[in-house]
Amino acid sequence: MYKLTGPEDRTLLFESRFECGNLYMAQKISDDEYNLLMQNDINTQGHTQWFYFRVVNTKAGHTCRFNILNFSKPDSLFNFGMKVSVYSEKKAQDEKISWFKSGENIKYYANGIKKEPDYAWSKTYYSLTFTYTFEHDNDIVLFAYSVPYTYSNLRQDLHELEQDKARGINIQRKTLCKTIQGEDLEYLTVTSRENLETFNRRKGVVLTARVHPGETVGSWMMRGLMYFLTDPNNEEAKMLRENFVFKIIPMLNPDGVINGNYRC
Repeated sequence: MYKLTGPEDRTLLFESRFECGNLYMAQKISDDEYNLLMQNDINTQGHTQWFYFRVVNTKAGHTCRFNILNFSKPDSLFNFGMKVSVYSEKKAQDEKISWFKSGENIKYYANGIKKEPDYAWSKTYYSLTFTYTFEHDNDIVLFAYSVPYTYSNLRQDLHELEQDKARGINIQRKTLCKTIQGEDLEYLTVTSRENLETFNRRKGVVLTARVHPGETVGSWMMRGLMYFLTDPNNEEAKMLRENFVFKIIPMLNPDGVINGNYRC
């Protein structure tokens, strides 16, 4: 890892060795520009899309360009208005703002770098380029493809649902199996504990998310659904619990999520 030479050194320091993190390499072009490479999904020859990394040694008002050079898809929502997900520790402390969308001068385009081997849908890599202006000195700023939802986030949410007496009465939490990496693949059964004489007549509903680990929006939707279905004060949720048995697998691919994969 690069070490700063002194207080005047404006080099940004990059890190992604944390849960869900993904950044393979950072190359400094200048104080104002960096080329970045994502790590391939584990055990693949080139699936890349999810990025999640943090930078430190920021200066307030400093605008920096980031070029992520090894995307595989020939088009992206970044060409249709999507922005980068950003988290600033100082913004969170001072303004109580968590993740937010930001980045300017966003472009996604073929960069002419050849792939080996050639893939059917594209023979070259694609770049995502964006600029960001830091708001604080010595901040810790995280950038991600979309707002992260980690395996630890899931475990915490399941614990809170289970420990809430009003919600927990309608929940059964179990482990479906162990993943290749040895993590628990958990599932919830949600249904009413009242009128159990009707239990065998209730229809079953299976709900899953995160078969593709980079699709974090699926987890945020699933989180909202779990809290809705277990709400003791919501009449619609109560009616659903009385008529259905919900089997919910909120994270089908914990290993991929933990390791910062997108597809695999």
